[in-house]
Amino acid sequence: MTKMKAMFAAAVTLTAFTGAAMAQDDVRLRLNWMYYGSHAGFAYGKDMGIYKDAGINLDIRSGNGSSSAHRLVANGDSDFAYGSCGALVNLASQGAEIISVGVIDAMGSEAILVRPDSGVKEIGDLKGKKLLTTANAGVNTFFPIVLANAGLTAEDINLTNVPDGALVSSYLQGAGDAVGILGGIDDKPAEIKANGGEPPVIFPYSDFGVNQVGYCISTRKDLVANNPDLVKRFVGATMKAYAATEADPDAAVNAMADIVGGTMAEDEGKAQSRAVLDVTLGLLYSNANTDRKIGLNVASDWEGMVALMKEYNDLDPNADPASFYTNDFIE
Repeated sequence: MTKMKAMFAAAVTLTAFTGAAMAQDDVRLRLNWMYYGSHAGFAYGKDMGIYKDAGINLDIRSGNGSSSAHRLVANGDSDFAYGSCGALVNLASQGAEIISVGVIDAMGSEAILVRPDSGVKEIGDLKGKKLLTTANAGVNTFFPIVLANAGLTAEDINLTNVPDGALVSSYLQGAGDAVGILGGIDDKPAEIKANGGEPPVIFPYSDFGVNQVGYCISTRKDLVANNPDLVKRFVGATMKAYAATEADPDAAVNAMADIVGGTMAEDEGKAQSRAVLDVTLGLLYSNANTDRKIGLNVASDWEGMVALMKEYNDLDPNADPASFYTNDFIE
């Protein structure tokens, strides 16, 4: 081989190697809602290049409730979703071929939030009252269990759906004489405060026998089977991003502000995001996760949640808790 040919061959080899090294898999992540503080880890991972370093070109899309987010994964619109684990179980038990590949909020943050001027002091005072929610919200899944354990029935409460972006504004206005909403203590109290409302009276689901896995990362079972390398890289990057967020939450909030802009980039918006993120960071590890391994699907946590759903949500009594998650991609 002549020197010129050798140089040409080396250049072609280098170009091919560089192109392969720089190739990025396009991945769409579907959030459960519009950006809020709990999502800062995803934004930080994108902003810091963690996903890029894992060979992923991440497209983060807002959502319309946890059930909708998981459903968009099941039908192939999105590759991964962040949403309620209870909503995932409901959909998977109905035939959706989805599975949890990692947990972010290891414990539930769901609650009934009531206007302080409503006169409601204890949960029994809600009998005959109206509460607001949104149609696809994961918070709806365990509400019947809360009612049953509080000695109430679905007929005792007027539960009304409102448009997705109008939940807090409708709550603040007392729309239709509503006294409260179903929502997460991670984001809704901060949103209420940011919009001029007084701190709500909070009835956490956990006070009424609902011990659940909170929010997880879902994907399709066929993606796990056919492209496990991509799933491993995405899950690894996500957990690395949330570990970095745990170490420097302000930087994660700033990254999200840079991506989203608008009021989220203003001081008040950042403060609200940080307040929400702090709740999520406090839920990264369940009590049963004794090794504090970020992202771990803890068997006993899933077993407890699925048992509740079998008793109160008509889940198939033969459903195997382990069928709804895998730890194969958690390092």
